[in-house]
Amino acid sequence: METNKINRIILADDHILLRDALANLINSFDRFQVMAVAGNGLEVQTALKKDTQADIALLDLNMPGMDGFETAKWLQEAYPNIKVLILTMYDSEIALIRMLQSGVRGFLKKDIHPTELRTALNSVADNGYYYSHQATGKLANLFQKNHENNKSMDKSILSELEIEFLKLASTDMTYKEIAQIMRLSPRHIDHYRDALFEKLDVRSRVGLAIYAVKNGIVRF
Repeated sequence: METNKINRIILADDHILLRDALANLINSFDRFQVMAVAGNGLEVQTALKKDTQADIALLDLNMPGMDGFETAKWLQEAYPNIKVLILTMYDSEIALIRMLQSGVRGFLKKDIHPTELRTALNSVADNGYYYSHQATGKLANLFQKNHENNKSMDKSILSELEIEFLKLASTDMTYKEIAQIMRLSPRHIDHYRDALFEKLDVRSRVGLAIYAVKNGIVRF
């Protein structure tokens, strides 16, 4: 284990003040240096394609253009050696599952103490992952509920099409317009809507939008 190695970090957050403050904090830690900053996943792509080298990507979950989920999935495919750590205000079961599916090595709430951030970075650098006790507890509870009732896990896992539909359903588009964008028939869209009503235990399109916001799928 190379404890003296300087771990290079690319930091992505669309809030400039927070991003700069976070970069200054990380640069004060031993073993870590922020090599590049970005406002979203597209800027992460641009930075890395310009030969920016990174060991860890610290990503905000909600970013315009290309969010943390999408960026983590792209990094997993294009730069599998870069370990991804997510900063988020969302720690619902579905958000945690989606992060794991995206290849994330750990996630932190934005209200943590700086010492926990340093601990998380050290853990990701040395062990390859970091999950807080709270996140571990939530996941353990989810799998326990799944053992008792398969619907708990089913409700927490959404397909890519379901996620895309939720994002579009949270706009002012009509279902017909959503069908055109998703290249599906209106009947298929009705099926997705009704299936999600039952799966997520909501009764209206407003309920779908509220669920999407609460779980970090969309933001306003």
